[in-house]
Amino acid sequence: MRLIAARLRQYVGNRRSARRYEVRLGCTVRLKGAQASATRGAQRAVSLSGEARDASATGLGLLMPAIHIGGHYLTGADSTLLIELELPAALIQVQAVAVRYERVEQTDGESHYHVGVRIIGMSEEDRESFAAYLRDLK
Repeated sequence: MRLIAARLRQYVGNRRSARRYEVRLGCTVRLKGAQASATRGAQRAVSLSGEARDASATGLGLLMPAIHIGGHYLTGADSTLLIELELPAALIQVQAVAVRYERVEQTDGESHYHVGVRIIGMSEEDRESFAAYLRDLK
């Protein structure tokens, strides 16, 4: 599937406007406005830990163990994601929306999801830290 998309970009053009970098950064994802809900006496998770696998100034590629948090889908039309991204020099907060996802099989036999997100906001201080991190990757 990825090979097909890469070939299409060669002929149709690449819509990506920002350069992507391969990374391995820990992240924690929450849904904006989501709260813990109790089901049969058990507390449902309100966050999900994963890993950022690629980064650009405008988006992230996240590898997540599930596609939902506490019964809410990360990729829902009205879902804003609150992402804590663990940069080497700082922990930053990013607001994003999911633009695509794909189920991927890992070598350990478990399914994970590659979730592409578009960054829609972050504080000025976090934006500066993120931009400096991306500059150092060049």
